[in-house]
Amino acid sequence: MTTETQEYDVVVLGAGPTGENLADRARAAGLTVALVESELVGGECSYWACMPSKALLRPPTALADARRSPGAREAATGSLDVTAVLEHRDKYASYWKDDGQVAWVDSAGIDLVRGHGRLDGVRRVVVETPGGELRTLTARHAVAVCTGSRAALPDLPGLAEARPWTSREATSGQEVPGRLAVVGGGVVATEMATAWQALGSRVTLLVRGTGLLPRMEPFAGELVAEGLAEAGVEIRTGTNVASVRRPDPSGPVTVVLADCGELVVDEVLFATGRAPRTDDLGLETVGLRPGQWLPVDDTCRVTDVPDGWLYAAGDVNHRALLTHQGKYQGRIAGAVIGARAGGLPVDTAPWGRHVATADTAAVPQVVFTDPEAAAVGVTAEQAERAGHRIRTVDYDLSQVAGAGLYADGYRGRARMVVDLDRGLLLGVTFVGYGVGELLHSATVAVAGEVPVDRLWHAVPSYPTISEVWLRLLEAYRE
Repeated sequence: MTTETQEYDVVVLGAGPTGENLADRARAAGLTVALVESELVGGECSYWACMPSKALLRPPTALADARRSPGAREAATGSLDVTAVLEHRDKYASYWKDDGQVAWVDSAGIDLVRGHGRLDGVRRVVVETPGGELRTLTARHAVAVCTGSRAALPDLPGLAEARPWTSREATSGQEVPGRLAVVGGGVVATEMATAWQALGSRVTLLVRGTGLLPRMEPFAGELVAEGLAEAGVEIRTGTNVASVRRPDPSGPVTVVLADCGELVVDEVLFATGRAPRTDDLGLETVGLRPGQWLPVDDTCRVTDVPDGWLYAAGDVNHRALLTHQGKYQGRIAGAVIGARAGGLPVDTAPWGRHVATADTAAVPQVVFTDPEAAAVGVTAEQAERAGHRIRTVDYDLSQVAGAGLYADGYRGRARMVVDLDRGLLLGVTFVGYGVGELLHSATVAVAGEVPVDRLWHAVPSYPTISEVWLRLLEAYRE
């Protein structure tokens, strides 16, 4: 049964953080907005990614920090309370209920439409509700696709029958597997190896490449690998999985390795990349290919659709697959839609209010392993590949007074990548305990294009780990 058509200024597909922010900015511009969601309002980040994963990681990191501090070390003699950690995780995942997020949507004056939405031609969306009804929504100005991404699984014999973990199962699991194989070497793989090893799993990390965190500076993966190994994680690099077997649905999993035998575990997590959630969105009705990443310009408008009415923000456009970048894009796209709808000027200059310049110049990311790895901007290799004339400056974080106070035996490293022609920072990387909280200072410096000479006047407080900024600048001037 089809209900009557409802018209809005903007229709947003996907009520995760990106869609929520886009809808909020469009609503703030005076536009009417429908927000369509097929699962939980709040999306992947709230229930199966950022929030539950960091809730799993904080207790073991806090315990490790205590054991690295004299006096506290003597008090921290027990082990983690697994039940309490999982309850802590469940709380931060809102027990997989979205009542609070729905209340916010209502308070913002946004109409929430439950169900699976598909494009059905120009500015038209058809939603199949949980009850099987069809609702047609039309948009006067814009439709925005904010449906995010899902775990990408390789095409391996036996994988479907083995029911592997993906990031969703890894962040929502209710029992600690005795043996866990983690396939991958990126952020999800290293964070979940950290968490489940701390909770009691015997973790084996199977990495196809030669190191961890390949998109960061090489020393980041090296220091994180040292931390994982010291915690008890077995790391096997240069390892390819050929197939997976699980004949008994409740039994162990056999991971068959291409060159070095088999590994029997209780669960296997594949953290092998992401794919766009665009395979069943009706893209073919507007001339696009189902299942593709959606190419956009810097205002998040889809470039391959005439008349400029279709937008894509967040993971789905493949610019920067991070929650905070999706929210950033959502804010920008919502403001752009509002400006264009009102006939107002659109500021498309670099770093203008209507362009997502940071997606290419100043993307920050923290990997919540132990030690943490945090970076913004580009690596030295990326900068050189882009044709910049650069200088890299490294500093041993253990030599900073604040680091020694933070933890006995502190290990870490900092690097800044300087554009010699402009005297600006192109990238900054920190690896060490607690360095995630250092990153925003670097993000401001990179995004704000603060000259290195001006950074001399940003005096770090003593004795904090932030004093590494002074040491980096001193080394640069030598």
